[in-house]
Formats: sequence, structure tokens, C-alpha cells
Amino acid sequence: MNHLRPIKQLPTHEVENMPPYIGNQDLWKGDKNLRDAVNREGAGWAEKKLSDFGQLMGSTEMFNHAEKANKNPPELKAFDQYGNRINYIDYHPSYHHLLRAAINNEIPSFAWKHNKEGSQVAHMALTYMFNQVEGGVMCPMAMTYSVIPALKHNQQLEDQWLPKVLSNQYDDRDIPIDQKVGATIGMFMTEKQGGSDVRANSTRAKPVSSNVGNGSNYLLTGHKYFCSAPMCDAFLVLANTDVGLSCFLVPRWMPNGERNSFFIQRLKDKLGNKSNASSEIELDDTFGTMIGDEGKGIKTILDMVIGNRIYCAVSSASLMRQAIVQVQHHVSHRSAFQRRLIDQPLMRNVIADMVLESEAALNLSLRVARAVDNQNSNEDERSFARISTAISKYWITKRAPYLVFEALECHGGPGYIEESIMPRLYREAPLNSIWEGSGNVMCLDVLRALQRDKNALPSLFRELASAKGSNKNFDESFSHLKETLQDPIDLEIEARLLTEKMACLIQASIFIKSGEEEKISAFCNSRLGPRWSGAFGTLPTDTSFEYIMGGL
Repeated sequence: MNHLRPIKQLPTHEVENMPPYIGNQDLWKGDKNLRDAVNREGAGWAEKKLSDFGQLMGSTEMFNHAEKANKNPPELKAFDQYGNRINYIDYHPSYHHLLRAAINNEIPSFAWKHNKEGSQVAHMALTYMFNQVEGGVMCPMAMTYSVIPALKHNQQLEDQWLPKVLSNQYDDRDIPIDQKVGATIGMFMTEKQGGSDVRANSTRAKPVSSNVGNGSNYLLTGHKYFCSAPMCDAFLVLANTDVGLSCFLVPRWMPNGERNSFFIQRLKDKLGNKSNASSEIELDDTFGTMIGDEGKGIKTILDMVIGNRIYCAVSSASLMRQAIVQVQHHVSHRSAFQRRLIDQPLMRNVIADMVLESEAALNLSLRVARAVDNQNSNEDERSFARISTAISKYWITKRAPYLVFEALECHGGPGYIEESIMPRLYREAPLNSIWEGSGNVMCLDVLRALQRDKNALPSLFRELASAKGSNKNFDESFSHLKETLQDPIDLEIEARLLTEKMACLIQASIFIKSGEEEKISAFCNSRLGPRWSGAFGTLPTDTSFEYIMGGL
């Protein structure tokens, strides 16, 4: 209803000093930093695709579908009218509309179908634009994207599932895979007693026959506590054999055409991400095929986890961007104390600071994507991708909730009501920090990368060293990081501080290499300077506020 022409003259007063309806957004052409980052990281060849998608996703139609999908969350239909167990999830038509738009536009498949330099960068740019509109669809899209490397552990399963996963056709029918034109794949990992500690899992798998190991069939029994997107056509599931924790592909339908015996017990009533179903699952002699080596389930599924972590970082960056778009629109049209909000010095500091944070988040995300693009041909990039994925996932997902909160506060009361998009962004913002490993898990993973990959630290240092000599605070902070890492005694205690420092240094190095002196100075002298508190609106007085805000 927001897009309808309003009545400006009411019986008691005239409506004034209120921002106009924001209308259509062009998520590509309206975002210079996105365009610059895509070109810098080697995906300029995808400009036409990205431009068309930016117009499509920024339309009021898509934002309205997102609002409806979140106001009408999915419902579990465990049984049909005849009493048969069907485990059906009933989604609002707007959710299907959004999911169809995602699959039609290759949100889960672009990088794998356009396998060349910059394909992962372009893929994440598509994700970045989509998630500004709706985050709930990103869960099945992220898992379907990240399952593809895991499928390569078994040729037969890859041959069966990969063509359906790479399809551009959305097929929401709950039918066997050989009858479908497209498919999605999810993941059931965590259990209530372990959470991120999947080695505490108690789900068991017993072989159907004397054949065991990769490609053999098993029956799984146990529970899974947090299973998102349970409408997917198959799932990667961790369960224990006599050898150890192993990975299985569990389809909704068995090869004989009968429904598989897994049972959705309930849907979670979550803080946010309302359009997406998250569930608890019981497995009772549930059919599954082992994928990967027996006892190496974590290794098999790790590629999927890492892919999902990149999605988390990019999605959090996108929430920041949409919050910036909304707050800039508001403060540019709202006045207080005889001046537009955007013309007031302290507000300009707050907005410019948030813009820097938002741009730094996207820059880091796409730099990680480029490293993933190059990891098979460059050892440094492979090591950098390993450590920077965990760094970016930790830092960007940590900063997003704070930035969205600040943007909401800039709106005042109008940002706190449900007619605004801000409450939905605010509820969505903490989720990516929880999914695929919480903050402590990510920081410990950074330390693990340093310990297990002897090239991880040298690759990081070479990345940062290429930006030395342009800013005093950057150089001093880089030197301090190197000194700290030479003494490993208390690294675990300081893991959060170290990960934050690494993230800010990488972000600063990207600004330095971009050559935009105004942003270099503001970012380095705040984030790496001696007076930074983490609060927004604390940039130095000599900051080029107007330049950073894009000339508002």
C-alpha cells in the first residue's frame, strides 16, 4: 500500500516534513562502490547481468513480495487430509515468487555455470543485491550453491543431482528427483546437545547391506535440532558409523519412489528471517547414501560450510547497504531545528561513518570472492581465501547489527514501526553471525587456519604489505599485528581482537589500493587510529563527509 498516491491534505493538518515514498531502487547503478568493487575484483564482464538484476530486484514489486513473505511465515502441514505423513511446508505465494526469481537469475548457480575469472565475484554481487530485498530466500540458495563442491566426492551422486541443482527452473513440487526439472539441497548438521560442536552428534547410521563407505546406502536414526529450508529436495546430513562421523546425502524421496522416513517435528518461531522455515527433524531408519570417505564427514561437508560463510558475510554487507539507502533517503528529506538532518554536522558524521563501514564490508566480501576464484591456480590466494573467509564472516556479521540499529535510530520513531523496512532489517541482522559458526567459533577458526596452513599468515602479510607506505596508522597497526602474532601464548584469549584487527587492515588495504584518498584517510585514521571506539559518528573533523556520502 505504501506505493499508492497519498492524500497530503488531511482534515486537521497538512502532511509535511515527511520523506516521500522511496519507490523503485536501482541496486546496481545506484551503488557506485559495488560497481567499482566488481570491476576491481575482475568481474566487469558480468555488468549486463548485474545491471539487469539490479533493476529487477530493486523494484517496488520485489520489496512488496518480501514484505508479504515475512508477514505470512511458512506453516508445517505434517499430514495430509487422509492422515498420511507428508512433511509439507506451506509457503506464501510471495516466497515462491522470490525463490523463483532467485533461481531463474542463477543466485545458487552463477559461479559454477560461468566458470572463469571473476565468476565468484559476480555471483556474490548478485547475492548482495538480492539479500537487500529478502534474506529468507538466501538460506536455501546459499546451501544449494555451496553443496556443489561436496557433490564431487561421489561421481554417481554428482551425475544424478548436479544437473537439477544447476537448473534455472524453479520446481517446488514435492516429487522424486528424477521427475523434477530443478532441485535445491539443504544441510542437517547440528543437534541440541552439541550445536557447533558437531563431534558431539549422536545420530547413528547403519549400512543397509555388507557394502560400506562412499556410495553405499545407510539407514540413519537420530535428531537434528536446527534444520533450515526443510522443503529442499535433499540434505547433507552428518551421522556416526562405527568408523566415525560421516556425511550422507538424504533425499526426500527414496530410489523406489516412496517418501523417505524423516519427520519434521515443528517449525522454529524465530526472532527474524520469518519467511524462511527452520525446523527440528527426527530421523528414523532414514535412507541416505554416504558421500565422501567414511569417518571424514566434517572434511566432506567443510566446503559447504565455507561457502555458506561467504554468503553470510556478503548477506550482512547487503543488509548494511539497504540500511544506508533507507537512512540517506530519510535524512535527506527530513528537517529538524530549521535544517535538513543531512545538513547537521553530527548527522553527517554518523552517515559518513556508516557509509564507510558498509563499503568496507562489501569490499572485503568481494576480495574474499576473488581469492576463492583464484584458489585453484594460486597458492597464496588459496591460503588467503581460507583465512579471510573466517575473518570476514566474523567481522562483517558482527558490525551489521550495530549499523542497522544506528540507521534505525536515525529514522526516529518512524523507523521503529513495522510499516518501515527497518524492523525487518534489524531482526535479520544478527542471524548471519549465528549461522555457520558463531563469533568465537570463527575466531578460533582463524587461529586454526594459522596453525594448519603454514602459508596462511605469509599470504595475509603479503596482502597487507602491498598497501604499506600510504598511511601512518595503517603501517603502525600492521607492525603491531606482526609483533602480536610472534608471541602465540595468549592468542586464543585475544582471538577476537586479532581477528578484528586483521579485518580492518584488509579493509583499509583495499581502500588504499583503490586510491580514494578521502576514504583512505577517514577509514585508517578512525578504525586504525588511537581513538576509535567502534561507535558511528566519530570520524575526525577533517573528514570529507560530502565525498564519502556521495555528494548528498
